[in-house]
Amino acid sequence: MISQADDIQGGSRLQADVCIVGGGPAGIALALTLSEQGHSVLLLESGQLQAHAPTQALCEGEVADERLHSPPGKYRQRRLGGSTAIWGGRCMPFDPIDFETRSYIPYSGWPLSYEDLLPYYPRANSLAEAGRFMYDASDALAPEAGPMIAGFDSSRVLTNGLERFSCPTHFGNRYARQLEIAPNVQVLLGANCTAVRLQADGRAVRELEVRTLAGTHFRVTPNTTVLAMGGLETARLLLASQDVIAQGVGNQHDVVGRYYMCHIAGNVGTLTVHGPVGNVRHGYEISPEGIYCRRRLSVAAHEQKRLGLANAVARLHFPRITDPTHRNGVLSGLFLARKLISYEYGKRLNDGSNAGAGTYARHLLNVVTDPLDTTAFLTHWLARRSFAERKFPSVILRNRTNRFSLEVHGEQIPQAHSRVTLAGTVDALGMPRLRVDWRYSQADIDSVRGTLDVMAEEFARSGKARLEYNRQTLEDDLVRFGAYGGHHIGTARMGKDVRTSVVNADCQVHSVRNLFVAGSAVFPTSSQANPTLTLIAMSLRLADTLSRRLRAERAPVELKEAA
Repeated sequence: MISQADDIQGGSRLQADVCIVGGGPAGIALALTLSEQGHSVLLLESGQLQAHAPTQALCEGEVADERLHSPPGKYRQRRLGGSTAIWGGRCMPFDPIDFETRSYIPYSGWPLSYEDLLPYYPRANSLAEAGRFMYDASDALAPEAGPMIAGFDSSRVLTNGLERFSCPTHFGNRYARQLEIAPNVQVLLGANCTAVRLQADGRAVRELEVRTLAGTHFRVTPNTTVLAMGGLETARLLLASQDVIAQGVGNQHDVVGRYYMCHIAGNVGTLTVHGPVGNVRHGYEISPEGIYCRRRLSVAAHEQKRLGLANAVARLHFPRITDPTHRNGVLSGLFLARKLISYEYGKRLNDGSNAGAGTYARHLLNVVTDPLDTTAFLTHWLARRSFAERKFPSVILRNRTNRFSLEVHGEQIPQAHSRVTLAGTVDALGMPRLRVDWRYSQADIDSVRGTLDVMAEEFARSGKARLEYNRQTLEDDLVRFGAYGGHHIGTARMGKDVRTSVVNADCQVHSVRNLFVAGSAVFPTSSQANPTLTLIAMSLRLADTLSRRLRAERAPVELKEAA
């Protein structure tokens, strides 16, 4: 059932086996799975089925440096489905090395292994509508699919890794009907959890306070509470809930909000592939079940360990859009239309400089003098993107020269002083807003430099390609747009040591027996991968954990009644 929180009588007290706060992909995956296992679920979603400006404004906050991090209200969506309403659909699992303790990555090491999470990835793939859980090109693509770069073979630099793309699936639209008809699920829209109230000893949740923008106020007393609000809002709620623990729930050791990570990303260098243009497969390929896939470059795990490199991948990309000397009508058209494009992509179509009239004129000239490619691109975009259910993922241009930039997407090394805290202002519900102070380190840049050096060495050794990049401008290239998008990671991190983590291997807040966190907030490290697929898999694992606990709690009562 899906209903409005404003329909709840003010002052009421609701009960459920599990109360999930947040209706994004983590919360929806968790709710559907627990429902299938017979547990009653109350899902509190701040937003509505569609965007609602007053609700969205609750995300607004402060940033320490807007050059490094976008305002907190960007990339996040307060509506059923969360930020899947605007995501690009890129799916890939974390790598086994991401879960390991690496001596050269401070605070690395998960309290669970890749093998612990592996059984949950296939269903996560299915929920995301990304096809089969196959991420190696030799297995996932048709037998006739050739290599990424003809003749290039290396044990140090791998080219068979894949990204798979969801529709992209808007979890609110896709799963609203299932939530509506589930007999043991109640979804309340417009329900904002404003406080987690603990018992006097601080060891269990007593109740949740819920408010609506219209002024309705009620409480929830669940057996179990799960915060699935994203990497920023989860930390905000924990820090703001101070009635029993003055520092905030789970924050006795000042860890909540710390170790905040995104990804290090940017377009760098020039890769020149020798030979005919047919030697390179740089675009999207379609798997036998109809899923868009794309290959990427990566350094093998054994080389990462040997050289002390953080995990990173690189995709073959076109030249910098802002420079009209590329003479490409499509790229110039995108530059000229950048203010009409979504925030994330529009931001990356502006290099931070103020383009003069001459620059605009040269871009316009490119459009006028390249009509065939521009028309073909627009036709393709309308047919395969604008009006298609499964959308073509992004702009791919015809390869004319075998020259590409590398689109790098790298792991960020966790740091305690990269963090989110409470600001001095409040929102319309009286909750303190967030202040984001995201920071990167020189080690992040040095690691990407090491990754590029390995790739350059292997291309040169093979004789099949040449990679060149400017070492002096690398840092600027990687942080020109600051933290990458909506990947909010690590603010309630998982670990065994209560002094450096917030939750344990089961995602339970260390000090609170019936409070759990779902989502990328619990990730101890960020991997090279977008977080969505892994946070869904983690939510499915959490559902099994909670189901076992709930059944164990009921078992003595059921046995007594049977006797």
